[in-house]
Amino acid sequence: MTRVGRVERTTKETSVVVEIDLDGTGQVDVSTGVGFYDHMLDQLGRHGLFDLTVKTEGDLHIDTHHTIEDTALALGAAFKQALGDKVGIYRFGNCTVPLDESLAQVTVDLSGRPYLVHTEPENIAPMIGTYDTTMTRHILESFVAQAQIALHVHVPYGRNAHHIVECQFKALARALRYASERDPRAAGILPSTKGAL
Repeated sequence: MTRVGRVERTTKETSVVVEIDLDGTGQVDVSTGVGFYDHMLDQLGRHGLFDLTVKTEGDLHIDTHHTIEDTALALGAAFKQALGDKVGIYRFGNCTVPLDESLAQVTVDLSGRPYLVHTEPENIAPMIGTYDTTMTRHILESFVAQAQIALHVHVPYGRNAHHIVECQFKALARALRYASERDPRAAGILPSTKGAL
């Protein structure tokens, strides 16, 4: 059974198409018009071993907010779609990733209940190219809301804004990969005592 999600989202502000294959090999084709965001989505696909296609056209003449937000919403919805009934998955995943002086710790539960806990160093540089660094939390909020997962992201230290954000995406990719993989000991079993995820 293939685990592929495809979502098209069109508003007056953006047009987004996202396709994700959870059992891919990390093939990525991303274009949002926001260079650093493309780089982060590339990290998500490659380190998660997800085949990921993202095509976004947004109102970048205003700013990058709508483009980044709507892409994250579509990505979350596509991820949820690709998970399907969640039977046989590990459900939980965590990963700690260093990037030079920065460290990110990510834990995920594919619970069906959206919840985000996010901490990162204060007073990091406000911009990385055209990427507003305050959008990192909003990306995660938007993704979590649509994917319906519990996500804890903690960056206890770091100095360089690029490193602080990138290690979060790399750790998120790995945690999502581990949580969504099929557990050979749990074939046909839904990993929930409630009987639903």
